Amino acid sequence: MSGPLVETRVAQARAGKNPYVIAKLPSGWLVAGDVQPLPGYCLFLADPIVPDLNALDEAGRVAYSLDVIRCGDAILAATGAERMNYETWGNTDPWLHTHLMPRYADEPPEKRRVPACMVYSWADAPRYDPDADLVRRIRAALGKLRGA
Repeated sequence: MSGPLVETRVAQARAGKNPYVIAKLPSGWLVAGDVQPLPGYCLFLADPIVPDLNALDEAGRVAYSLDVIRCGDAILAATGAERMNYETWGNTDPWLHTHLMPRYADEPPEKRRVPACMVYSWADAPRYDPDADLVRRIRAALGKLRGA
């Protein structure tokens, strides 16, 4: 993400016009990555928009963290990935958002030990498909975790 992308995507989500939205949670939006360097790559966008975790009060920090972890659980369940990487940087787009990257047992060992953003080609990655079965599986898994 770059520039005001988080702000734009949250505004689109609020208006029901963000095609990447998977689900709304109490503290933000689970959205699919525009590209999928690894299947199931998503982001969690804080709503309301704040600069970082430190800008939230304790209840907000807890809510955001639990929502991110629940999304990770749903992605793990939907993908069968071995583990989740959670990355909250905020260096390029200075608004609270967390990258959720499933990591798979069958990744080449030299790539599995390095952050995905450093070893996979984002330019060559498949584009997000809003009709993909994986999106439906993530939504279903998240619904089960949330008791829906």
